[in-house]
Amino acid sequence: MRELTLTDAIDDYLQYLMVERGLTRVTIEDYHSDLKLFLSYFPQKKTTADLLSSDIYDFTLKEGENERAPATVARRISTLYNFYYFLAREGYIASPGDHVDRPKQAKHLPTVLSVTEVEELLDQPDVKTESGARDKAMLETMYASGLRVSELCALKLKDVHFPARTIIVSRGKGQKARVVPVSPFALEWLKHYVEKYRKANPGSKSQYLFLNLQGAPVTRQYFFMAVKRYALEAGLRQASMISPHTLRHCFATHLLESGAELRAVQEMLGHAHLSTTQIYTHVSSRRIYEAYQAYARRK
Repeated sequence: MRELTLTDAIDDYLQYLMVERGLTRVTIEDYHSDLKLFLSYFPQKKTTADLLSSDIYDFTLKEGENERAPATVARRISTLYNFYYFLAREGYIASPGDHVDRPKQAKHLPTVLSVTEVEELLDQPDVKTESGARDKAMLETMYASGLRVSELCALKLKDVHFPARTIIVSRGKGQKARVVPVSPFALEWLKHYVEKYRKANPGSKSQYLFLNLQGAPVTRQYFFMAVKRYALEAGLRQASMISPHTLRHCFATHLLESGAELRAVQEMLGHAHLSTTQIYTHVSSRRIYEAYQAYARRK
């Protein structure tokens, strides 16, 4: 399993709730409060590697000791379970299982752009500037590889193998890394950024691949805002719903639509379970149906 600090994990989850689930800011703040309460109960837990499936049950006991109202406890259990489920889906922890009763969660299909819309998004950075060339390389790499945003920002120079056209994605904690193929087009933009701008960056000796103008690694928060800005500048539909994770969804869906095997997509995405990858087959089916309906209306 890969490892992420709980602060970053919660931040990723809240962004998911806002962008992909479309929840209101007030609701997201409630979820954030529930998760901060959980951290206050278990201050020894610092990273996703510290999380256990029994945590939800232990949290329930804590709430009982504090004599919380049943409705409040039920909501907080649901928040915690869904947070753990999100982390399991993203490959950070094992599935939390069913240690406590919980409400059933509706399935939400991810936002996926057309190939043309992705190209419009990827064309937005000003590649004549250092930040623009870097953002272009990041966008192309993410769409060409399906990396998670945390994996993208954590890439190191040594992880990119230009002759083999691959990227090595580390899972941490001594776990086996996965090898992800990358398109020649994305590698060209990576090479352009590294050779023209990164070598002159104040942090040129850093092990990390993508650096800000001060030489520090680019953060997930920056890239999230950059993708949002580029989506708005491109005038894309549902621009407010587009995030770095959208590119991962597009990568998987477009591969399946092009005839890729589900197992191969699972390996590239780093999903522990095939059932997680199968959601993209539903997205592909929906897009095919919508395309047919649009065609039929023109007849």
